[in-house]
Formats: sequence, C-alpha cells, structure tokens
Amino acid sequence: MKIEVAKSAGFCFGVERAVDTVYQLAKSKPDSVCTLGPIIHNEQVVNDLEKKGVVVVDHPGEIKDNSMVAVIRSHGVSKEIIDELEKRGISYEDATCPFVKKIHKIVQEYSEKGYQILIVGTRTHPEVQGILGWTGKRGSVIENREQAQAFSLEHPEQKICIVAQTTFNYKKFQELVEIIEKKGYYIYDVNTICNATSTRQKEAEELAGRSEAMIVIGGRHSSNSRKLYEICKNQCENTFFIQTADELSTIPLHSYASLGITAGASTPNNIIQEVLRACQKQVLKNC
Repeated sequence: MKIEVAKSAGFCFGVERAVDTVYQLAKSKPDSVCTLGPIIHNEQVVNDLEKKGVVVVDHPGEIKDNSMVAVIRSHGVSKEIIDELEKRGISYEDATCPFVKKIHKIVQEYSEKGYQILIVGTRTHPEVQGILGWTGKRGSVIENREQAQAFSLEHPEQKICIVAQTTFNYKKFQELVEIIEKKGYYIYDVNTICNATSTRQKEAEELAGRSEAMIVIGGRHSSNSRKLYEICKNQCENTFFIQTADELSTIPLHSYASLGITAGASTPNNIIQEVLRACQKQVLKNC
C-alpha cells in the first residue's frame, strides 16, 4: 500500500502560536494560568495542559483569583470579553490568530460606517461568536444556501460587508456571496479565509481524489477538521474521521492500494506521526 501524508496537515500558525503561549505560561506561572475556552479543539492537548495546572473557563466571571493569567485562544473573543477582563484588572495574553484579528478590525470599521455585517460561517463556532462581538450589533450569520436565499434587509438601500470564518470552505463562501449579490444589494465582500485553510483544503481534495482511502485526523469538535472530512468524502467514499491512532483498528486498511492522510489545524504533529506509524504497522502485519 502507498501511504501519503498531506504536507499541510496539522497545526496552522495561529493555533501553534496559541498553544505555545499556554505551555510557556504554564511553565513560568505554575497553577496560575487559565484559558477562555479550550485552547484548541483537541482533547489530548487540553488534557495535557490540565495536568500542568491550566484551567479552562468559559467566561471571565469564572475567574475568582485576579492573580491568574487568562489566555485568549486563537479563535478570538468579543470586545465585551476584552472590556470585562480589563475592567476587572485580570492580566491576559491575547493569542487571537492575526487573521481573525484582521476580521475584527474589518467588521468594527464597517459597522461604524453603517454597513450591515454578514458573516459566512458556523453560527455556534467560537470564532464566529467572537466576530459578532465586534459588529456593534449590526452582525448576522449565514451558514448555507438556504439561509443565503432567505436573507433580506429591512432597508434595501443599506450596504453590506461580507466576511468569512477563517476556516470556512472557500467554494461554499463564493457560492453564498453570489446568492446575496443577485439580490441587488450593495456589497463589499472580503475573502477572510486564511491561506493555510485554503491550502489545506485544496491539498486534501487533490489527495483524496487520487487515493482509495482517506484518513482525516481531528478533534470531534473541530470545525475545520469536519470541513476537511466533507471535502475528502466528496472525492473519496472511503474517508474515515479519527481523533487518535487507537481508532484505526476498526478500519480495514489492508483492503486499499493507496491511503491519504490529512489533519485539521488543531492536530499536533505527534498525533499525525502516531497515526502514520500505526497505518504502516497494520499494513505490514497484513502483508
């Protein structure tokens, strides 16, 4: 069997930066670090940080000790959260991905200009929730074709600024923007899908297209990993989603002549390597 691992698989710049920030703080300030939400959607990393004394909180109100240092994850948070941290005098490290930070600035600027902000992404995703918090209550979210077709403005003459969740599928983003454009509104659209995401999705699609089976590694709650799975599944029917190498035992890898492996932005390299070694071992075992 031929096994090929996507070059772009695994941590992106923003996630790696955020995770490194927490590990460094955990080392220099033992038992004094918390993260606003899980630092990434990867249970193995979160559990490892917990062993090092890092606490996960959902909101600044849960931080009872002002000597704690709060870390804002790569997904970013709303302006309201930032204001509350500063109001309460809680020290924090802002590990928001620079690409997400750019979106915050765009939506804040255009909402102040009177634009309606339209975010293309998953409504419940923390990144999207954070972006909404910078729109000055002028923001709304669409996730799919049906919602785009149903979208309308109370005042048709109002201008719209459209941005995307950084990990959204680029082709779907284009499709939804075209639907909105056909409604005749004045639109300023910005492709805010990060380059790493676009590269990872394109490479995964191409790899799935030439493989008999695909393995997508990612956390169960990782939005970008799920999108990778959908993209690969469209190209390769035998696509499997796993979190760790332990889950490979139920997959008949020996039945396929070629295998592609990719991973979401929240998957550490050590897990990717463990999966690769387990695949190679299983193949050799069945030779």
